[in-house]
Amino acid sequence: MNKFKSLMLSILFVSPMIQAQERTTETQKGHINQNKFRQLKDVLATPNNQHTASGAPGINYSQQKVDYEMSIVLDDDNQKITGNETITYHNNSDDTLKYLWVQLDQNVRAKDSKTPDITPSSKIPEKLNKRWYNAMFSKPFDGGFNIMSVKNIDGSDLSHTINQTMMRINLEKPLASGEKFEFKISWWYNINNHRINRGRSGYEHFSKDGNNNYVIAQFYPRLCVYDNVEGWQNDQFWGRSEFALEFGDFTVDITVPSDHIMQATGILKNEKEVLSKKQQKRLQEAKITYDKPVLIHTQEEAISAEKKRSNKTKTWRYYAENVRDYAFATSRKFIWDGMAVDINGRSVMAYSLYSKEANPLYGDHSTLATAQTLKTYSKYTFDYPYHKAVSVDGQMGMEYPQMAFNPGRPDLPDGGYSDRMKYLMIKVTIHEVGHNFFPMIVNSDERQWTWMDEGLNSYVEMLAELDYDPNFPLRRGLPKNIVSYMDGDQSRIAPIMSKGDNVYSFGNNAYGKPATALWILRETIMGPELFDHAFKTYSQRWMFKHPTPADFFRSMEDASAMDLDWFWRGWFYSTDVTDIGIKGVKKFIKEDAEKEVNFIEDTSEGLTFSSENAKKANSNFFYEITFDKPGGLVMPIIAEYTYKDGTKERKVYPAQIWRYNDKEITKVVKSDKEIVNITIDPDLETADVDTSNNSFPTKQDSKFDKFKNKIKG
Repeated sequence: MNKFKSLMLSILFVSPMIQAQERTTETQKGHINQNKFRQLKDVLATPNNQHTASGAPGINYSQQKVDYEMSIVLDDDNQKITGNETITYHNNSDDTLKYLWVQLDQNVRAKDSKTPDITPSSKIPEKLNKRWYNAMFSKPFDGGFNIMSVKNIDGSDLSHTINQTMMRINLEKPLASGEKFEFKISWWYNINNHRINRGRSGYEHFSKDGNNNYVIAQFYPRLCVYDNVEGWQNDQFWGRSEFALEFGDFTVDITVPSDHIMQATGILKNEKEVLSKKQQKRLQEAKITYDKPVLIHTQEEAISAEKKRSNKTKTWRYYAENVRDYAFATSRKFIWDGMAVDINGRSVMAYSLYSKEANPLYGDHSTLATAQTLKTYSKYTFDYPYHKAVSVDGQMGMEYPQMAFNPGRPDLPDGGYSDRMKYLMIKVTIHEVGHNFFPMIVNSDERQWTWMDEGLNSYVEMLAELDYDPNFPLRRGLPKNIVSYMDGDQSRIAPIMSKGDNVYSFGNNAYGKPATALWILRETIMGPELFDHAFKTYSQRWMFKHPTPADFFRSMEDASAMDLDWFWRGWFYSTDVTDIGIKGVKKFIKEDAEKEVNFIEDTSEGLTFSSENAKKANSNFFYEITFDKPGGLVMPIIAEYTYKDGTKERKVYPAQIWRYNDKEITKVVKSDKEIVNITIDPDLETADVDTSNNSFPTKQDSKFDKFKNKIKG
């Protein structure tokens, strides 16, 4: 073969290979959609006939129902609870169930609990001290449920398996759709001293008088949620992420010492048996008093009771309809006051129980703060549907249907209280009472999505605090207060859409950041009118139901006609931060109004140049402003222009200004007055983590004119 033929063959055979390689290289230059405004359809669950695309419950939405009949005995001498319950489980799903899952939350304090084992230890101090020795060698608390029996309704034994904080009920016959199953459980457990061993319930001991205040919850085995989103929500309870529960009706008898004063979830059914005639009369007065609390059991009467210590008992009987959980508080030390609250023409009672150690702080503010909570939350969500809400001197922050255990006691030498203590107590009271709405009624899954109750509740809490006191010192929830967290060590920050058990900064992640996000949505992005309507729509759609995050996101968009996917993706699914700055400014001056000039005009089509008589333009100054965005979050640009005559003008460029380039954009501003300063986010509305680039000129820039140019004809 001659050289010419050899060359031609190499071209024929090699050239296509080279071209193919080049085409492959070109193909590899492609990318997936990373635009900040891409839709969330690849993230959110696919809509169906139970959780619809609009965010509303679908036509086939269903949920289980669980009813409880309980008899509880509190042993005040040994700090012990004994209980018997009959559970009726209604299978309203389309599925046939072969077993049921029951939560045994007290087992987090059992001797064989795994919770201590998953918590890394701190390093041994160089100098071993008594505190360290006590922590290492103290006798562990003997807590956890002691299950005495699990039986069928006919009294025969019912097969069951306990796995730490969960118990599986092994059904002899599968439970078909539409059927119900009844069974019984008997148990006892030692009550923890929550002031020593902590916890979401327990007792506080008063060594001076030998009495105990009991704030009791998670005291009974209770059913897990079963739905079409998760199946059985039966994650272990490790102590932090809270609860997923079904609604049902509770009939509960609680036996305590006869000199105790009690409140519990539900309507008291035997008032005449457990209250004196004097207490009954005062209670009736409280039910028609709307301006201030009425004392039903006074401090003097409580002090008298705590000195005598009756050895007799009495049983309080309650009935609660359509609640997801149950709690009670009882003590001979309790003072009891209450007042009526007008919720759109319907009377609801606000009560407080507190020991003398919490007075006068509780007497001055507890019931009033409870009443304000019911009013404000009803305004922004739905009318409070239950007959009462109770604030208890429980010296913790915890919530249950109609019951809240709150902190705060006088902290001054004269028995009074500081403003710091007052506002702390009011803040927590509003927050915990507010949980009656989220998640006690809008019944989200706390075990997985802590922010859906804590974050939403923390946001509405801010509104209630301002209603209670217009000068209330707001802390968590304001954009400026989340900056240090968002700008922190990224290795210790998780997206809001994270399970609470697995995040470092639980308070910021579950409470602060989501509350801030909603505050920004209302105040800066949507406006109060649109936001309030959408938030109320979501709340009313999911009353007494189980919403998911997607239901919230979709409802907010559906009811406002705003595409907020960019906001949810940035604030909830990422740890990006806000950082918007002014990169540079060019100033142009119109030199001769009589001449024909070319000037920049900002139109809906983008930046264009046109020529006309400059006199008609009515603009003597033009500014080419370049905004950059070192931060990952796309947010509106809030620009405040200060003119030479001292006046100011504010312009808000929607977040969508970043849709083509989320690194840097340019805007041209025309003005008949000279601009001497430009400031971004002057009121700190967007949680900007670096404000050093938010002004022009900066402190280093002596003159705006260094960027000046002249427009010539």
